[in-house]
Amino acid sequence: MASLYLLQCPNFSTNLNLTSKPTTLKTTPSFLLIKAAASSSNNNTSTSTATSNNIRDEARHQNLTNPQQNHNFSAKYVPFGADPATSTESYSLDDIVYRSQSGGLLDVHHDFSALKAFPGSYWRALFDSRVGKTTWPYGSGVWSKKEWVLPEISSDDIVSAFEGNSNLFWAERFGKQFLEMNDLWVKHCGISHTGSFKDLGMTVLVSQVNRLRKMNKPLFGVGCASTGDTSAALSAYCASAGIPSIVFLPANKISIAQLVQPIANGAFVLSIDTDFDGCMQLIREVTSELPIYLANSLNSLRLEGQKTAAIEILQQFDWEVPDWVIVPGGNLGNIYAFYKGFHMCKELGLVDKIPRLVCAQAANANPLYLYYKSAWKEFKAVKANSTFASAIQIGDPVSIDRAVYALKKSNGIVEEATEEELMDAMALADSTGMFICPHTGVALTALMKLRKSGVIRSSDRTVVVSTAHGLKFTQSKIDYHSNNIKEMACRYANPPVSVAADFGSVMDVLKKYLSKTPKY
Repeated sequence: MASLYLLQCPNFSTNLNLTSKPTTLKTTPSFLLIKAAASSSNNNTSTSTATSNNIRDEARHQNLTNPQQNHNFSAKYVPFGADPATSTESYSLDDIVYRSQSGGLLDVHHDFSALKAFPGSYWRALFDSRVGKTTWPYGSGVWSKKEWVLPEISSDDIVSAFEGNSNLFWAERFGKQFLEMNDLWVKHCGISHTGSFKDLGMTVLVSQVNRLRKMNKPLFGVGCASTGDTSAALSAYCASAGIPSIVFLPANKISIAQLVQPIANGAFVLSIDTDFDGCMQLIREVTSELPIYLANSLNSLRLEGQKTAAIEILQQFDWEVPDWVIVPGGNLGNIYAFYKGFHMCKELGLVDKIPRLVCAQAANANPLYLYYKSAWKEFKAVKANSTFASAIQIGDPVSIDRAVYALKKSNGIVEEATEEELMDAMALADSTGMFICPHTGVALTALMKLRKSGVIRSSDRTVVVSTAHGLKFTQSKIDYHSNNIKEMACRYANPPVSVAADFGSVMDVLKKYLSKTPKY
């Protein structure tokens, strides 16, 4: 149906640009327009080959020659929570600003009146048409929604590794065996360029910095505080664009696999004797004094990219809305990003509802969970203790207000996972063919608790967001399966069996194993 709609839609061109207002075909049949476009393309083949050497050049050529490229989509910064229609405070996305005049968070607000000039069916068809293509920049799962992300940026300024479009898979065995669920899904955002969902936001932020530097804005480079994944994404995208990156990491608190990524990509890495919250405070102070652009989720640009994972989930379910989406939470920008993606799809007519959201926290770093359990009476930052889910080891989250807003608007829930619970959940998931990170173990623990209490029913379509690849956290898996974690039973450990190098010994071990293996 989507392809039929596109053939009949006069505003949909082969190069995927939009006019500012939808029109209606009067006399010219669709197939004649398609035939004419094909003929024109054939006639211009030699010219295109002569002037275009790669997909970016081809996109540039299309932008210069196609009169349909102009549109009136726009976006701006507004104070988070303010009514854009009445607020007197707003900023261009080309301004270097991170907080409102009152010191609060900012949000990227899109011109919904312009977007609503097109029906929801149009946006569904447009987004679906771009999946799996190599047309620049729409081959990216983020930039395939460019009109909803950074509508005014030139495609020539975009820095992309065609991130997104990550796997949404049916966790059949885990759901059936451990939860009696038939409709459990995992959105594996860790299958991405640098191995985590942070790529989705960083392509947007670094693209905007690339644009600003071309405008001769006073920016030397980009900096961030990180628990690992943010620095990996930032350094990779900056390296791709030739932009210096500066990374503040808490000393001895991230995995070697995470540490090596920014180093390999040429970032200037500072290992600081503090935790993430201390690094965050320092980078905020430094970026206020030096021409370094702040890349942490205090900057709302990143959330524009991260929200596209929510849109992807709807696409992958053929625009059907799941009942639940469970997201691990640390600095808490991502739970708001998911809400924003779902909300935009509902507001613009692509779907008619949004899922209920669950934010899952490690018990060793659980300020949102404690706030939720107090019925939102009083938020208190906590001292984050060590957790295997190191990327969410944050006690004073920047996006606390965003997270609370998203949870209230989605009738959401907050759950927590102890260290033993999250590691056991990770081991169980891996035993069914996954290879997840500890943060996904936190989300699965939340699901198991909500399933046990009956809040999530066996028939509910549920999506667990896996935020990073398990290969980044192999040491935690090694320690677990070696029974080498202090004060943890490691109930599902599967250590290798040492055996002598002779046939009889091997046969004895195998017979013993087979006698204990369930027969199917």
